[in-house]
Amino acid sequence: MDAIPEPAPKGPPLKGNVKVTREDWLKLAGEVLIERGVSQVKVLTLARSLGVSRSSFYWYFHGRKDLLERLLEGWEGQNTRAVLDHAARPAGNICRAVMHLFECFMDPDRFDPRLDFAVREWARRSPAVRARLDTADAARIDAIRVMFLRHGFEELEAFSRARIIYFMQIGYYALVENEPFETRIALLQPYLVAYTSEAPDPAEMWAFLEVARGLLERQHRYV
Repeated sequence: MDAIPEPAPKGPPLKGNVKVTREDWLKLAGEVLIERGVSQVKVLTLARSLGVSRSSFYWYFHGRKDLLERLLEGWEGQNTRAVLDHAARPAGNICRAVMHLFECFMDPDRFDPRLDFAVREWARRSPAVRARLDTADAARIDAIRVMFLRHGFEELEAFSRARIIYFMQIGYYALVENEPFETRIALLQPYLVAYTSEAPDPAEMWAFLEVARGLLERQHRYV
């Protein structure tokens, strides 16, 4: 945190700072959070990288604490919202519902695993962020639990299957890198059977794989 936050300047913004928007500050702060950790999200460092004065920061934020809060809100609005939305998508059967969920985790524009792990690392040093993370994880698991309930699973089984899928997916990002698409194709059917105890419809599975191929190609932008 900044020891002595600067007050917001009075009057109209300086012309030299018009080119830098609130979104520019947030985007750069998010990149630093992901690449270097929350301790390196510093107002002066960000200002230098953007080529503007430190005081211009205060046109958009009350201080570093405010900036960090906006980063957390952005993470919740992106990653957690993506899981909730995909878990709620209509599906004719549980295998298709799980494939909808897979789409969420494979779409870099919906769920950013780098950001998720940056927040998890941040939470190790901040009880307040840990509480936010716990709330987000619980909400995500609950959305998946409800997804299973909609497809006829009993409460305890729905909860346990939701935890299995979610924990596996989060752990997957930590353990698996650059897995060949052919490997994912080979594993999709047994994964679905393991998660649901049902065999997927071949036509639905291959339609999903076409979508998945496009999503995985887009992930290269983030490597």
